[in-house]
Amino acid sequence: MEDSNASANADIHALCDPARRVVLRGGLAAASALLAPLAACVSTPPTRLLGFTGVAVSRADAVLVPPGYVAEPIYAWGDAIGAPGLAPGLPAFRADGGNSAAEQALQAGMHHDGMHFFALEGAPPSERGLLVVNHEYTDEGLLHTDGAAAWSAEKVAKSQAAHGVSVVEVQRDAEGRWAVLRPSRYARRITATTPMRLQGPSAGHALVRTALDPSGTQIRGTFNNCAHGVTPWGTYLTCEENFVGYFHGPAEPDAHARRWGLRPQGNGYRWHEHDERFDATRHPNEFNRHGWVVEIDPFDPASTPIKRTALGRAAHEGAFVMQAIDGRAVVYMGEDARFEYIYKFVSRDAVRPGGFAANRELLDHGTLYVARFDADGSGQWLALTAGQGGLDAAAGFASQGELLVKSRQASDRLGATKMDRPEWIAGDASTATLYCSLTGNSSRGQAGQPGVDAANPRADNSMGHVIRWTESGGLAGTRFAWSHFVLAGDPANERAEARGNANGAEFASPDGLWLDPRGVLWIQTDVSPSAMHRGEHARLGNNMLVAADPRSGELRRFLTGPVGCEITGVVTTPDMKTLFVNIQHPGENPGQRNDPANPTRHSSWPQGLAPGGRPRSATVAIRRLDRGVIGS
Repeated sequence: MEDSNASANADIHALCDPARRVVLRGGLAAASALLAPLAACVSTPPTRLLGFTGVAVSRADAVLVPPGYVAEPIYAWGDAIGAPGLAPGLPAFRADGGNSAAEQALQAGMHHDGMHFFALEGAPPSERGLLVVNHEYTDEGLLHTDGAAAWSAEKVAKSQAAHGVSVVEVQRDAEGRWAVLRPSRYARRITATTPMRLQGPSAGHALVRTALDPSGTQIRGTFNNCAHGVTPWGTYLTCEENFVGYFHGPAEPDAHARRWGLRPQGNGYRWHEHDERFDATRHPNEFNRHGWVVEIDPFDPASTPIKRTALGRAAHEGAFVMQAIDGRAVVYMGEDARFEYIYKFVSRDAVRPGGFAANRELLDHGTLYVARFDADGSGQWLALTAGQGGLDAAAGFASQGELLVKSRQASDRLGATKMDRPEWIAGDASTATLYCSLTGNSSRGQAGQPGVDAANPRADNSMGHVIRWTESGGLAGTRFAWSHFVLAGDPANERAEARGNANGAEFASPDGLWLDPRGVLWIQTDVSPSAMHRGEHARLGNNMLVAADPRSGELRRFLTGPVGCEITGVVTTPDMKTLFVNIQHPGENPGQRNDPANPTRHSSWPQGLAPGGRPRSATVAIRRLDRGVIGS
């Protein structure tokens, strides 16, 4: 059913958005047009959303926030999760990297990423809740006492325990400060060895069966968990991103393995030496069992996480969920890899009242689409359905289960638009408008690689951009109109008002996105440590959190992080008086992992959180000293 209000809003935006008018008229050449504020074509400018004083570019080894705000680390790598039956501080973090694998499984994992705050029943919704936090990957140089010089079964087990997801209970005290409650009956770690189920069309398919699991339905673990999603029925979606690099591949991979980047040496993880699952020469289907969206019930620590194959297999950055006007769930997903795709899943059935118990199979049935961005500013969602559009047995897609394992190959065949590393997606259901961050693509336009196109208009795109689109006919529709929200980096590529606005904020490599209930779009950046000190990136300092007003186009820098870090995982409490942000890999060393012999050479953040000198990823709680709404 068409959402007439959304369609009307889309028409107004199209008329009042000069960038979209130029794109519609001029194709590729217009793709770099500047985005003028909507206020330019209405008689009364909208109320200003951003009320804080922007912070300056920084290279300090600290988290810097506007005047009147305070940022306090509350949950760092190695902190006890508060497991039931254990004393509050146990197992304690050892600054020399000496914690065992068993201890690490009861502590915060490494490299915090996507995150959500779930309010708990029986308490004021913004005073107490569960923080669910992804732990993307590990820095073996910091994780182990002697670094990664020699691997052992214990080191592999500890590395696997430092991946995955945390569930911790947090509470705000009378002074407004937050702390993890220990012990807690909700406290849980989900790791690279946690038992899980595979459900949906690919469950049981020959491509996911192994000697260790002939059924193709029982899987151990999740890892490289990047961004996330939250369902209307109260569950958490964690997304497996760069999973292929954990596997030791064959010297001569077949076409399927090559399309997914499986190679003999992986990305330096040597788990296969002590966990045979990760040796793809012995268990070639194991790597097909990863790269999925995983659903977790945060309120039931005994529940089994479920890998939802109907949402497709990809290097999933995140899974942003909204409800269509007819009640169906719509899940938007980006695949963070060069020249990969943006996806949308529309459930077959409407969301039912009754929480997770009433919606346990909702994400197992529906249609997966991949996006094509056309040069005239229009776009189409192409259905990834076996037997349609040339996706048949002759092309290697004999069933929907096989197609979903080969989502990339199916998207290739349909001619979807190859994007510049699509990452987080955020949106406004009332207008059916979505935003996607594209961190960049230095290979765009290089020899033998795809050239520029309307949606990805810059060769050697080292700065990234944010694209937006409005769905035609509501969220479940198959057509949309798109434009560039911002081309990051060089001010000549940004909006005109940002260039002349003292409160404008230049940034590069947009990564995390979140649209808060007031309509502020929060943009987190991830300039790699290797790029941070050269060329145009050098003047932008450390990674940052930028607040944007989509209506006026105003940008303000809200936060800068410590040396070498990535900013990620933004979310507020329901009252919007606390902002949680994750500081990932502080002190990460360009070109190599950190040295355990000199761990603070690049960063000693977070100082004072716990004894010891190793830099530690951590969740930070940010609040206004006057207890007002964040950003207003």
